[in-house]
Amino acid sequence: MTVPVFEEYEPAIDCTCAGCALQRRAAAARAVPVRCGGHPAAHGARRALVLATAAGMVLSCGAAEAAAAAGHSAKAPRADQDPAPEPATPQGEKGPLKGAGASGPPSDGSDSAVLAKTTRAEIINRAKRWVAAKVPYSMEKYWSDGYRQDCSGYVSMAWNLGTNEWTGSLASYGTRIARADLQPGDMLLFHNPADPSKGSHVTIFGGWTDYNRTHYIAYEQARPRTRKQSTPMAYWNNSDRYVAYRYKGLGAGTPGSGSSTAFPGADQFGPGADNAHVTRLGEMLVARGGKRFYEIGPGPVWGAADRRATQAFQQAQGWRGAEADGIPGPDTWRLLTTGTGRDIPAAVTGGSPNTSFAFPGRGYFQPGQSNSHVDRLGRQLVKKGYGKHYVSGPDPRWTEADRRNVEAFQRAQGWRGSAADGYPGPETWRRLFA
Repeated sequence: MTVPVFEEYEPAIDCTCAGCALQRRAAAARAVPVRCGGHPAAHGARRALVLATAAGMVLSCGAAEAAAAAGHSAKAPRADQDPAPEPATPQGEKGPLKGAGASGPPSDGSDSAVLAKTTRAEIINRAKRWVAAKVPYSMEKYWSDGYRQDCSGYVSMAWNLGTNEWTGSLASYGTRIARADLQPGDMLLFHNPADPSKGSHVTIFGGWTDYNRTHYIAYEQARPRTRKQSTPMAYWNNSDRYVAYRYKGLGAGTPGSGSSTAFPGADQFGPGADNAHVTRLGEMLVARGGKRFYEIGPGPVWGAADRRATQAFQQAQGWRGAEADGIPGPDTWRLLTTGTGRDIPAAVTGGSPNTSFAFPGRGYFQPGQSNSHVDRLGRQLVKKGYGKHYVSGPDPRWTEADRRNVEAFQRAQGWRGSAADGYPGPETWRRLFA
């Protein structure tokens, strides 16, 4: 609804309601004010109409803002939908750091030589600090570290820039990359030059949540506070217009380690391989939960232990078939050298270390969840003959079909009541994967 504009109705300068905001934008776009041409005797009635209309806008605005503050639309999403759809993310302009954290590293997107050096782990750790602190969203306020509490201020903080940037300038600090090359610490940016206040947004990429790469973990500053959650690639709206960038000042490896993340090549691994890369692979696999595969510590000669441990790590990421053949490729190497991805789960008692998976926890199997554990559960249910409720087959998103198939399996064990509620527990998991 458009609020009628009369000379007698003037929006308050400090009012943030939708009615006054609309009036201020309309007034700014006009060279001269619109005057009422009606008879003076009608002004009183018209003024009453305007005030009533404005009051209605204020009341409706309150409801809309309450819904936005909850991070959801007014209509609650179903259990099988993605949670917390796209919120409004207005942002401030480019400017210096403010407050106690005003002293920051030099930052100039035109010359990467003066950018503060950082690593992927450091970027993600900085992003996690605001998540833990539950920093409230604001395009006007600044957190204790000096960064503006909006989406672009958040990425400026995560990338350790010396200024508060906005979506129109952040790209100058990165190198454009393909989405297929995204790694933790990169950003996904959408800047709408036609109207920057509508839709423009930026997130920190935290890693893929499924092997089909349809969803990823997004670290972002959005109403009502900083959040980390599974997000459709690249976002709910304007998905095809998001561009991936990698920070120009990104360093290789862990600080002080002197090690490179560059993949040495597939020919360095497999039967007959004997080199330092095999040793390093084994050491990284042991650190990620693969110790049980090695009777004797990792060494330079490729063996069955290296293949089994590599395959277990690949399967932990939700990969299957050729993606989990036990031979490391660029993606496997990247996750290991950067310390990202999922660790190898502990073996389930009574199972083979190559085929068993430890129960990951009940929290992965709830409405709104999307992860590789749900996909693995679904495929095992189908394999065991309990997949009749799937219409299009299992996938990483938890749905009512998953719950009903789990319930059917539980009832087949003779369980009833809360023991057959359709949500897997440790015993359900053990019997499914035994």
